[in-house]
Amino acid sequence: MRSQDTLLRDNKLRSTHSREAILKLFTKYPHALSYSDIEQEVSNDFDRVTVYRTLKTFLDKGMIHKVLDDGGSLKYALCSEQCHDHTHHHEHVHFKCTHCGQTSCLDDVEVPRVKLPKGYQAHELNLLVQGICGKCQ
Repeated sequence: MRSQDTLLRDNKLRSTHSREAILKLFTKYPHALSYSDIEQEVSNDFDRVTVYRTLKTFLDKGMIHKVLDDGGSLKYALCSEQCHDHTHHHEHVHFKCTHCGQTSCLDDVEVPRVKLPKGYQAHELNLLVQGICGKCQ
């Protein structure tokens, strides 16, 4: 896992207090975080606009990616080292534990190929598996 400073430097981003604090959350927690999770953690230090802009910057730079859970809620997770602002390599399985509710990226599990009908073009593919995680077993 790269350090926060390395992640920011590699993505040509200036190190700011908000970027460091929010990035620290992604390296601290091994599961995807919702906007409200992030906001709760940093609400004493930053306003909503700062949190939103920081997340958008991280998305645009390929540092984090969006994860949809079974309820349609949007969460965010740290990208692998292969992701960049122009290419994302996060077609992997997301796993939501039905016991603890946490959603995790399973980077080593590939999403199966989907053959679409003629005239359809996929831009993104998400696969969510639900069950009991290793911690809750």
